[in-house]
Amino acid sequence: MAEDEIIGTRADWLADKALRGLIASVMALPYRSRVPMMGSALRHAIGPLAGYRRRAEENLALVYPDMGVLDRRRIAGMVCDNFGRTLIENYSHKDFAAHLTETPAKGEGLDAIAENKGRPVIFVTGHYGNHEAPRQVLTRLGYVIGGLYRKMANPYFNAHYAPTMTSWGGPVFEQGGAGTIGFARHIKGGGMGTLLFDVHQDKGTPLDFLGLPARTALSAAEIALKFDALLIPYFGIRHPDGVGFDVIVESPIPHSSATMMMQQATDRLADRISEDPAQWFWVHRRWKTRKREVINAAAPPPE
Repeated sequence: MAEDEIIGTRADWLADKALRGLIASVMALPYRSRVPMMGSALRHAIGPLAGYRRRAEENLALVYPDMGVLDRRRIAGMVCDNFGRTLIENYSHKDFAAHLTETPAKGEGLDAIAENKGRPVIFVTGHYGNHEAPRQVLTRLGYVIGGLYRKMANPYFNAHYAPTMTSWGGPVFEQGGAGTIGFARHIKGGGMGTLLFDVHQDKGTPLDFLGLPARTALSAAEIALKFDALLIPYFGIRHPDGVGFDVIVESPIPHSSATMMMQQATDRLADRISEDPAQWFWVHRRWKTRKREVINAAAPPPE
């Protein structure tokens, strides 16, 4: 879509212009330099200015009320760093794929896929580490994995970010009526697809997430039940060096009710976050129903 056909606010346009300039500059660097550079930019400049760091600190205070101010700020900084690294890795999808050439996929889910050859598979994951790392590695191993993605709030940004998901791998559909139908048809035909389920869904079902109710879409489990697909959580866990990954394909979630299945998927993600909170995108408005007085009471003092 041409830029003059996109409908957005001037603030959206200005924010996108700034981000495009930064991405273009960083993309000119060698891969192993651009990834930490983008992480640093989000951690020290864009994250604080855009309010990402503050939102991360607020969410951390909500979930971990006993956590000290300095620990919240430290983790929020690391969250922004991971956000930046993930962003530029996904823009660099060809270089990212090459970088992951020697990365193996591990986990019980691989055996389940092999034992159920031809059966459709829905992978579920969250914004943890880099959520595209597992799809990259499994694609290299010969699997064709589609997806269903949520359109970005900034339409100008979405216009150039969406191709980072749709220009490789299996068919990827935009969330919505037609997109969800297309994704369901892909799964019905014995295909594989991935869904991120850890963002707020206005009409979602409240599920326990890190001890708090969070409205969650049940669509992944509903589609899995409808087409007898395996529902398998997977994760791309970032190494301490900031560029390497472990790709873990977990055991399938047993079929039951859609609500119970998605609660189990949520619990799997929560377990990963508990192991390393800095790898999850705390910048999302995951708990929109949270009480403002809780946040205000836990807010850190100004710098």
